[in-house]
Amino acid sequence: MPAMPPLDSTERATSRSQLNWINIAFIAVAHLLAVLAVVYMATVHFSPATLVLAACWYLACGMAITGGYHRLFAHKSYRAAWPLRLAYLCFGAGAVQNSALRWAADHRVHHAHCDEELDPYNIRRGFWWAHLGWVFVNRPGQEDQSGVQDLAADPLVAFQHRHFVALAFLFAAAIPGVIAAAWGDAIGGVLVAGILRLVVQWHATFSVNSFAHCVGSRPYSRETTARDSVLTALISLGEGYHNFHHRFQADYRNGVKAYHFDPTKWLVWSLAKVGVTWDLKRTPREAIERSRQAVASTPTG
Repeated sequence: MPAMPPLDSTERATSRSQLNWINIAFIAVAHLLAVLAVVYMATVHFSPATLVLAACWYLACGMAITGGYHRLFAHKSYRAAWPLRLAYLCFGAGAVQNSALRWAADHRVHHAHCDEELDPYNIRRGFWWAHLGWVFVNRPGQEDQSGVQDLAADPLVAFQHRHFVALAFLFAAAIPGVIAAAWGDAIGGVLVAGILRLVVQWHATFSVNSFAHCVGSRPYSRETTARDSVLTALISLGEGYHNFHHRFQADYRNGVKAYHFDPTKWLVWSLAKVGVTWDLKRTPREAIERSRQAVASTPTG
């Protein structure tokens, strides 16, 4: 795995002054509460119903990131009816990965400058930087919305951006707690379906920024570090076929083969059958094959 280059004294001082202490504190506390959730289940109260709720909340929030934040809002790889967009925005807030507007802004910069200095989660700065370290600093220009003006004009996206903190609190912890109170486990709802689920979800999403840029194959392009990995796909609800995605980022699919594990693709395709999604973008098979052949015929090293 690539290591982060050493910093000189000036760079260390700059890095310290740019630390985002709110993010650092929030993520640290969330991890401690996740450990507490495990202890709670092991020693205080174990509820199968709460575990089922956590799994359902994980899928709902996870699909909101993969299908909503990523493929719909950041890449516009398909179109969706407003109730689905609203659901994506609500449950996406429950994943606590910033508003869809800010998430898409970072992600579009990542694609435009992959592996370069401007890449927010540049893997060349090290595995842990790409996985989580980049969240701990305030980066120059991170508030710039010039690359997401199309999303800023969307009333639902703008509403979520303005009220993100309240929505994140509701969908990350409060609502799971209220639901679990129905079977007498409100604390478990908050700790297990809320916080423990959230921490696991963070690392699943962040694995695409880290693992998918250093583990796997590059069958479609060697221009970036993005790689296809079945393991990362399993962890991230189908986002692990990352080499294909970077080569054909407008495609609504991530796993292009029928047998590829990509539940997000299957969800979007299924919803298209009932008119909830439409204009699904697909890369022509001939273009995909040309890319494969070009890579296969290029010597490595």
